Amino acid sequence: MSVVSQPIDRTDGPLKVTGQARYAAEFQLPRLAHAVIVQSTIAKGSIVSLDASGAQKAPGVLLVISHLNAPKLPQGGKAAIKPPAGRTLSLLQENVVHYNGQPIAVVVADSFEHAVAGADLVRVRYAEAKAQLDFERAKRDAYPVKQMPQGEPAVAWGESDKALGAAEVRIEQTYTTPMETHNPMEPHATLAQWDGDRLTLHDATQGVSGVKQTIAKTFGIPPDSVRVISLFLGGGFGCKGSMWSHVALAAMAARKTGRPVRLVLARPQMFGPVGGRPQTEQHVVLGARRDGTLTVIQHDVLSHTSEFEDFAEPAALQSRMLYACANGSTTHRLTKLNVGTPTFQRAPGESTGSFALESAMDELAYALAMDPVELRLRNYADAAPESRLPFSSKALRDCYRDAATRFRWSERTSAPRSMQDGRLLVGWGMATATYPANRAEASASATLLPDGSVVVRSGTQDLGTGTYTVMTQVAAGTLGVPASRVRFELGDTSFPEAPNSGGSTSAASVSPAVHAACKALRNTIINTAIADPRSPLQGLKAEDIEIDDGWLQSNANKSRREEVAALAARQASPLLERGQAKPGDERSRYAFHSFGAV
Repeated sequence: MSVVSQPIDRTDGPLKVTGQARYAAEFQLPRLAHAVIVQSTIAKGSIVSLDASGAQKAPGVLLVISHLNAPKLPQGGKAAIKPPAGRTLSLLQENVVHYNGQPIAVVVADSFEHAVAGADLVRVRYAEAKAQLDFERAKRDAYPVKQMPQGEPAVAWGESDKALGAAEVRIEQTYTTPMETHNPMEPHATLAQWDGDRLTLHDATQGVSGVKQTIAKTFGIPPDSVRVISLFLGGGFGCKGSMWSHVALAAMAARKTGRPVRLVLARPQMFGPVGGRPQTEQHVVLGARRDGTLTVIQHDVLSHTSEFEDFAEPAALQSRMLYACANGSTTHRLTKLNVGTPTFQRAPGESTGSFALESAMDELAYALAMDPVELRLRNYADAAPESRLPFSSKALRDCYRDAATRFRWSERTSAPRSMQDGRLLVGWGMATATYPANRAEASASATLLPDGSVVVRSGTQDLGTGTYTVMTQVAAGTLGVPASRVRFELGDTSFPEAPNSGGSTSAASVSPAVHAACKALRNTIINTAIADPRSPLQGLKAEDIEIDDGWLQSNANKSRREEVAALAARQASPLLERGQAKPGDERSRYAFHSFGAV
């Protein structure tokens, strides 16, 4: 049985439990300096004066950077703006304040403690302006979203208004969700070091290649002059998917001081400058026949963004594909607040939007006096209603029924407040879960070393979700060697490029690239044995040789065999192969989603 289908211990587990796994803030370099960000204390206005004299005289302080002395960056620090990959950053290029907590200065010192103390001595006077912080007031000026990376902001199919007028049963509700903030165990952290015009960053990021491209554009240097390293990540959940201001500020401080600089956000600084889930108000209308058949779905989403950049929460997307419905419309609008720009947060859109849609489905079931599971089965979709493409695979009908059996759903009573356990009310509900199945182009390399071990590399990331282990299994299974003989390395832009780790795409994107590289290396190993006079497999055909558990052997005569390690030891140099994988035309033929019942 393949190692891919077998449980194995986490390959990175020993490093983590013994404290040997080094995160971005844990690398030590000679002459390392420490930076601390000074944040604005108003939500809108401008800086009238910034007095850094007290900080500059403080023990250990090397430098204070503000808009008064910050290096002028290409296009005012906006050269890399291409949301959501390239965000609008606060890089001390002007004195304007857009939100409370915006970076307005950086204090660099010879120790973290000295930097913190110096930051407390920076004195700032503001010309404060009236800020918009009230969502209810701000929504009066809401405007349509122009574009979203996940798809068209507004989509309609069928004749929803006509269908709504003819609906026998109608549910119309507004659902709201609050702002949320990620706050993973590891805060954002960057260590920046310049060597001439070359920049190396140890960064807590979900995308080393994205940071490389963004920082290069921001500073106006070639991408090849930047190396980004992220070996371990203490959680991300979306907030580390983009490059934020602190990364560039660390690089700026390192260049100005001529020393490596470490900048770690304090826990309170995780609120604002590095995104979060936006507040939403969702208006959902469902129309149905009395037998429960949906005739129309309308889902209109309003979410907040910052004053200086648009970020839309794609909360209506699942309403386009989750249930069979001939008529529907979905829209997304934004309203601006004086807060930091929102960003992706764990199932962005699906988390907030599913709550609204599934709540409405439950209310429709109650209005129809129908079991909520039966309502969803009645409107089961074998194809995505909007695109009319069949799903690549789907077993949700069986999932509903299996879950209902396991949770004794038939024992539930539908009337509100009708189920009790002693004095306690018992809530017993269900909902449909869905998430898109996406993948992107990725590449990898595989090298057979003289000792018979294999090093596989890809510039992907491990958020703590097991990428090290998954790719080790894929490599070992493809090569036919024990997992203990494979070392998978990641998190370095000097490795073959891979996409950001977000949206549950890493395994689907990087695994095929690792498989391709290892398959190519396997073929090279076999062909090398065939051509090697010292190999017992010399002269055989490639299709007559297999590799199993680290042994090359003839399919017809198992006694003709040798260890891969023995073959590797005889080679003049390591055997290296590369592999690449990218999506094909499958999305023109199928809709790709995963499903669940909860």
